[in-house]
Order: sequence, then structure tokens, then C-alpha cells
Amino acid sequence: MRAVPPTPQSGGVLRRLRRFVEDRRGVGAVEFAIVAPLLIMGYVGAFEISVAMTVMRKVNRASSTVSDLLTQTQTVNKATLDTMKDVTKNILAPFVASSYSLKITGIAVDADGKATVAWSRDEKSGTPYAKGTKLNLPSDMDAQSTFIVRTEFSLPHKILLMMPGLKDSKINTVTLGKTSYFRQRVGEKVDCTDCS
Repeated sequence: MRAVPPTPQSGGVLRRLRRFVEDRRGVGAVEFAIVAPLLIMGYVGAFEISVAMTVMRKVNRASSTVSDLLTQTQTVNKATLDTMKDVTKNILAPFVASSYSLKITGIAVDADGKATVAWSRDEKSGTPYAKGTKLNLPSDMDAQSTFIVRTEFSLPHKILLMMPGLKDSKINTVTLGKTSYFRQRVGEKVDCTDCS
């Protein structure tokens, strides 16, 4: 039995298919099209993480600075406490602190380690904690017969800046916060002269 020679049509299709498989032109463009989005996402992700870490460091510094400043004196007043929001905004620069939460609390701790609110003030010139309210201090804080200034500072931080489709989404905001506890440095307490 003799082999049947391929028809001109089947030979042409096989030849074109082989030429297509062996053709290497455009391979670089295809590889670039596959890899480029991954590289861009990696770059944008690293940028976003870097910015978030910088903002977090500034949030930590702002919280600590407020407590540090207030513990260096024996008396404060409402006007002094209200200027602390300017301190936090200056520390956060160049980042904008348009909506944030700042709660400053003077805490008196007795000989038994029981903590109560002596005074408090927030960013809206309000009183977030009533005087005499009992508080729980962190378990690792050994505080007795002392006075502590606690600063709670939190700031919403928008991420995914390069993705306009997520601009108004709730998933692109992370709240960064820090609570600082500083003991008084001068005298026995930090008294607020006009706080109720």
C-alpha cells in the first residue's frame, strides 16, 4: 500500500502552523504585557506602604508630644488644651489632618492603683470623659500615687491613591491611632484650672 501524499491544502496549513509556532517576533512584547501590570502594582503598593508608615510615625509623634508637653507643667487650662490640636496638625504636616480624633485626659492614680479622670478635653473643645470616671490603665503600667496624662490620637488615612475607581469606597481608608501615657514631671499632678 502506498502512502497518500498530502494535499496542497493540508501542507499549507501545517506549514503555516509550524511557522506560527517557531516565530519569536513579539515574544518580548507579550512578556512585557504580562509582567508590566505586576511591576506597576508592586511599585504602587510599595509607595502606599511607605506613605502609610510615614503617617503612622507622625501620628505616634503627635500623640507623644501632646502628653510630653502637658506633663512638663503643674497647671493647664482649657485654652492650653485647645492649642494641642494645632500641635498635632503641625507635626502631621505636610499631611492634612482634616478629620481626626484627639482626646487628652488627666488621670489621677491613688495609692491602690485606681485611676480616675481628673479632667479631659477633645478636638472639639468638649469633655469626652466625665470627671471622676474610673479608668483601666494598661496592665503593664505600674502606677500608684501618681498623675498621668493620656493622649488618644487617631487619624483616617486614605490608601490606594492611584486607583480612581476606589476613590469613594470605604475600603480605601485605614484609621491610624496611638494612645500615649506620660507621668507628670513637676509636682504631684497636672491641674486644669478651669476644667469642670
